[in-house]
Amino acid sequence: MTWLVWMLIVAALFVLASAIALYSYGRFAKRARGAPSRALVPGTEETALDRAVAPLTAANRGRSGLCAVAENADSFALRARSARAAGRSLDMLYYIWRDDMTGRLMARELIAAADRGVRVRLLLDDINAQGFDPSYLALNGHPRIEVRLFNPIRNRRSPLRRGIELVLGVVRFNRRMHCKAWLADGRLGLIGGRNIGDEDLGAARGRVRDGRDVDLLVLGAALTRAETVFDAYWNSGLALPISALWRDYASDLPRFRRALDAEAEAPRARAYLARALPDDAPAAFLPEERLTWTAAARVVADPPEKALGTRRDRWMPEAIEAVMDGARDCVTLVTPYFVPGREGLARLRDLAGRGVAVRVLTNSLAATNHMVVHGAYRRYRRPLLAAGVRIHEFAPGAPPGQGGEMLHSKILIVDGARGFVGSFNFDLRSAFLNTEMGVLFNAPQLVAELEAEIAYDTAPARSHALVLDGRQLRWSGGGLAGVMMHEPGARALRRGVSWLIGHLPIHRFL
Repeated sequence: MTWLVWMLIVAALFVLASAIALYSYGRFAKRARGAPSRALVPGTEETALDRAVAPLTAANRGRSGLCAVAENADSFALRARSARAAGRSLDMLYYIWRDDMTGRLMARELIAAADRGVRVRLLLDDINAQGFDPSYLALNGHPRIEVRLFNPIRNRRSPLRRGIELVLGVVRFNRRMHCKAWLADGRLGLIGGRNIGDEDLGAARGRVRDGRDVDLLVLGAALTRAETVFDAYWNSGLALPISALWRDYASDLPRFRRALDAEAEAPRARAYLARALPDDAPAAFLPEERLTWTAAARVVADPPEKALGTRRDRWMPEAIEAVMDGARDCVTLVTPYFVPGREGLARLRDLAGRGVAVRVLTNSLAATNHMVVHGAYRRYRRPLLAAGVRIHEFAPGAPPGQGGEMLHSKILIVDGARGFVGSFNFDLRSAFLNTEMGVLFNAPQLVAELEAEIAYDTAPARSHALVLDGRQLRWSGGGLAGVMMHEPGARALRRGVSWLIGHLPIHRFL
């Protein structure tokens, strides 16, 4: 038998094993599904959030109140204070909830809310939850808290069996829930690009970079759609109760409480809380003077079935592309990971060809935490610059391996009036593989605030400006003494790996 025949036999056996594994998992998932539940609507008993928000929404009936939250500590404070003011429900949808200091401080707030009778539903994507099951199981041990995992690995105990399941189900596991939403009492929401953890909430240390990110505080009409999106994910067959994956596991909530209390009393946590929550005034957390009220705001999200590769209508790119295609004067894209693909490249070149000023801000090679994605992005720089697109690469000055900041915001601004903030990276993974969520709006005042943040991040002190000199790229700004002819701040090995990745046919998966 020739080697080719053997390869065909092995490939056929692998396909058969994958099909059997997928069928077996599907049968398991049907049995393991949790009881359906829906968002709780305001009732006769008024909560602190009702009292704070209801007068504002009543005065702006049919409109949505929006506020950009750019400071990491402010984002932590809004979540913590809304949890303390909630009296009915907390619904949370996250790609990552880290089991670090701020992740545990947030978990402590969830338990405190549940102790008061608040119903807590926490839905996490499983790819980053693996290895931290004891903490999530302890949370799930509270009678008022339920934790579900999206598209989870079935084998939790054995690394070998888990590895086999990953290999056989690679197509399924390559599709992830990348949404980020915090919904309190059906009154207040935080939707954007932030996960929960130290690097997302301004507490990173060591070599980890703080994320430079934006959430939108959402009140009013748009919040109803956000709750509908959450319920669709929560009740989908892709979200399984964590308890169904650990049927014989006895969670130790009392021990977890003690660990969380000890974390909160540690000097580092006390210093962080003093900075993020300088007072405990529960009514002081709503920035009423900064709210922009608009009738043109809507929450957009991929259907959960996108994670199965099915139901190809109403995916996020349709809504975002429609806004971009309507541009007349200017388009600004801010994204940590920028891989536009052929269609995206053609769209941006077409906009620039029509006289639209197109600008892109993304991470430099020195700042990014995904060198592989940067390798895919690099091949688009020359054609975009040649078409007249301006490119800035975020480079806030700290050398690689010494902390600093990394761009993590996902923002689209069109013609100084329309905008988008959410979880959608302008790359092919967000477009075709991950499920995403965000807010589209028409609100010039809010756009002006976002443009001020972008202007700060694209200033010469914080970003490199790229130009094309013949066929050669040139970098300036970002603390550089002059013009550079290669990726600034990145070691030769990092540049070489990025170059190599840029020549591999894997861009659709990045």
